Amino acid sequence: MHILIVHVHPEPQSFNAALTHTAVHTLEALGHTVEVSDLYALGFNPVAGRNDVTQAADPAFLHLQREQKAAFERGTTAPDIVAEQRKLTRAELVIFQFPVWWRSAPALLKGWFDRVLTVGYAYGAGRVYATGGLSGRRALLSVTFGSPTSPEEAREVLHQMQDGVLAFVGFEVLPPFVVGGPRSLTVEERQAELERYRDTLAHLALGAPLERSLALS
Repeated sequence: MHILIVHVHPEPQSFNAALTHTAVHTLEALGHTVEVSDLYALGFNPVAGRNDVTQAADPAFLHLQREQKAAFERGTTAPDIVAEQRKLTRAELVIFQFPVWWRSAPALLKGWFDRVLTVGYAYGAGRVYATGGLSGRRALLSVTFGSPTSPEEAREVLHQMQDGVLAFVGFEVLPPFVVGGPRSLTVEERQAELERYRDTLAHLALGAPLERSLALS
């Protein structure tokens, strides 16, 4: 299995980075291939607009979805977007690793959704949910909250992203992996959370259900 990790955190020594390193080592040890798209390290531009295409279909008025569709059909999508789309196309499982900020994803990830999940490539007329452009792939949100959280709160916060974005473009969305308040945890508790993630990924890689994905902190 080939896995893409979309990593979104500005600090290389963060707990999110530790979770990404854990995922890479765990999955590679199980014989899978892993690719990491570190959006901060890449300097990925999250702002959708004219620069998303190399040749405008309508130079007089920007209708982003029409431009995306035309660019997909003509092969004029911006190179940085195409690079991310190719990573998605290669992947059988996509893990989104990020901290929850203001009960949502960081702006960089939201911008990645805006620019990469384009009309034509990821969805279109009659191509949503089960028939979306990324059908046949699975998606996992691996996230941290700034403080301890309940499974109910995590589901409420993540629902729109899981259903309104990922499921909409065809992903089979797995239960999220959630760690609440990693900064307040002891070293031993953080190690226990990393071990829980290893166990979750091992079960996932073997095709077993993700029964331990939500921390009850």
